[in-house]
Amino acid sequence: MTSNSEASLHHVVFAVAADRQVAVAKMFTELGFTFNTAELAELGVTVALDWDRGIELISPMAGSTAPVAASVNDFLNRSGDGVYTVVLRVPDATRAESVAERYGSTVRFRQSFEGEGSYLHEIDLSVFGLPLTLLGTNVP
Repeated sequence: MTSNSEASLHHVVFAVAADRQVAVAKMFTELGFTFNTAELAELGVTVALDWDRGIELISPMAGSTAPVAASVNDFLNRSGDGVYTVVLRVPDATRAESVAERYGSTVRFRQSFEGEGSYLHEIDLSVFGLPLTLLGTNVP
């Protein structure tokens, strides 16, 4: 396992149409993945995440106008199911964003959570046409 002071590949996020999320999760489960699922109403998405094995499935919630749901819907309308973003764990998400900015990045979404000794800073962006999410966290 890498430390919080090293950059590493964390996980891949697949956007999946809501009506296929259960079937796609079942397929990955049969391949040996174990998902924790959550409905993130404030973001307008449902997620199935295997944090330990590096896969996340994300689907927009029907009727949601939240910016993340809109972004996922736009992706699905343009590309269909597929790789939505690749999450890179970095020691400092803000510093990593500064590097990406020098190369012309465009931010799609950002969020931060802190409390009870834990923090998570996430910046979803595109640079050189690559969908990347910079993740700074002390959550193992």
